[in-house]
Amino acid sequence: MQSLDVASVTLIAGTGLAAGLVNAIAGGGSLISFPALVAAGLPAVTANITNTVALCPGYFGGALAQRRDLVGQRSRVMMLLPTSLIGGVVGALLLLWTGEKAFDILVPFLLLFAVALLAFQNQLHAFIMTRKHGAHSETWSIVRVGIAAIYGGYFGAALGVILLAVLVVIVDDSLIRLNALKQLISLAVNFSAAVVFFVFGANQLDNHTGHGNRRAGWRRHRRRDRLSRSRKTPPLDRDCGRPRNVGRLLRPAI
Repeated sequence: MQSLDVASVTLIAGTGLAAGLVNAIAGGGSLISFPALVAAGLPAVTANITNTVALCPGYFGGALAQRRDLVGQRSRVMMLLPTSLIGGVVGALLLLWTGEKAFDILVPFLLLFAVALLAFQNQLHAFIMTRKHGAHSETWSIVRVGIAAIYGGYFGAALGVILLAVLVVIVDDSLIRLNALKQLISLAVNFSAAVVFFVFGANQLDNHTGHGNRRAGWRRHRRRDRLSRSRKTPPLDRDCGRPRNVGRLLRPAI
């Protein structure tokens, strides 16, 4: 496993704290913590897994702070919480199954998508509110929240913006109460993904990081072995098939 210096650890700790605060207030904390982890030298998948686990306390704090706004939403919580947990598990397994190469290709587009959502979230909310006509069956939110949860388990940046947009369209309630529901769903998604990473992620990370280290070690061992043999065995004389330095070794000292 890669070792980090004091500066990298300090950077990661500081950005993790900032990301947790941002997630609790507005969302988008992964856009702070994930690039910091990559800048510290972690591979993209490893950084994403670390980010998911590290942000769980922030989501927990946000959900705990807004627990009073969840009063009267028991039926919604019981309907959407299992979907969120399952979606987080599916997204996390998808990340581990597709591996580093696919994630490296997708992550720039995912980051751009998340940045765009955060930059235009007010316009997006206004657009949605102007086109919200009549009441929708809240059952429809299960499918949309499930899709958002899969995204959250796979990457998760700007998950709060996506969830809030989905809830505003379908659920007829105040924005403050929907935001509290969003915090609980985000916590469920991240927690279930973190559990998957704890159970299955260690072997996956060994496959990503350890395989290359084993190959490099094998190459170093071969080079040392060849160098050791070349020093121990003198080169053979072409004519008589004996070591060239034998004459000097047998020559009596004067």
